[in-house]
Amino acid sequence: MATLPHVASLRAAVIGFGEVGTIIGRALGERGVASVQAYDLLFDDALRGAAPCDRARALGVVPARSAAEAVGGADVIVCAVTANQAIAAAQAAAPGLHAGALYVDLNSASPGTKERCAAIVHATGARYVEMAVMTSIPPLGIATPMLSGGPHAADAEPLLEALGFRVEVASERLGVASAIKMCRSVVVKGMEAIVIESFTTARAYGVEKEVLASLAETFPGLDWEKSAGYFFQRAVQHGRRRAEEMREAAVTVREAGLEPLLASAIADRQSWVADLKEEGILSGSQATSPWREQADAMRGRKDAGPRDPG
Repeated sequence: MATLPHVASLRAAVIGFGEVGTIIGRALGERGVASVQAYDLLFDDALRGAAPCDRARALGVVPARSAAEAVGGADVIVCAVTANQAIAAAQAAAPGLHAGALYVDLNSASPGTKERCAAIVHATGARYVEMAVMTSIPPLGIATPMLSGGPHAADAEPLLEALGFRVEVASERLGVASAIKMCRSVVVKGMEAIVIESFTTARAYGVEKEVLASLAETFPGLDWEKSAGYFFQRAVQHGRRRAEEMREAAVTVREAGLEPLLASAIADRQSWVADLKEEGILSGSQATSPWREQADAMRGRKDAGPRDPG
């Protein structure tokens, strides 16, 4: 970027106003941009749309009636929707994008998905930058470490840093940053799924003490009790989003020529946790409960023994 515009002159937009979008919208406003508009599919919901719109207004963010309206006139657009909506979001925003606008794609999607989103954005004359968020957005928010990629990533880096992003250019080639993120996710979300399945089963048989002791002996560098609490908590809080991310991880594995046996199974287990929460078997308050209570709730019975195999 030849000249760096002053942050106060920038108009920003956020597509997707869930947890991440809200954090980004707040951060951009606090950074002093001229304006922030936002759009989320939930805004259109007659029953549930009022709350996120009110939340946006409380932060000084203007709710828009469509993605195209939100990005209209915006200099910087941050897309933070669920992984399976990344392409749809780019398509919905495209009519409102102007030449030179910077479209920052934070979605956890496969390299192929990012390439398709980039093609949609570049067709409008706007500039597409893929971003891979390398750890949980809370508590660092917009300063969470991120990798960027694509032909416009290097030029966009100074502006993104001025807006508060902590970004490192991974490659000028699209898909590299996302490949790093997706491969990492197979391990991170896989650990969550493995621990939930193993420890919930151990709890059912009353052998969690022995299992924990054995794991501590084999892997002495990892606090399994503490890690279990964290893994269960993250899955209960964000199981649906994690499941969708793992579906994209499975696509990434398949794009590499492998059958995504494990990535698909991890997505299924994360989705299972999300289903239990939506069915009321797991409540929001249990997201911060000790993992044993969460495991018991997942089995639907407190301190029940193993099922009779016969």
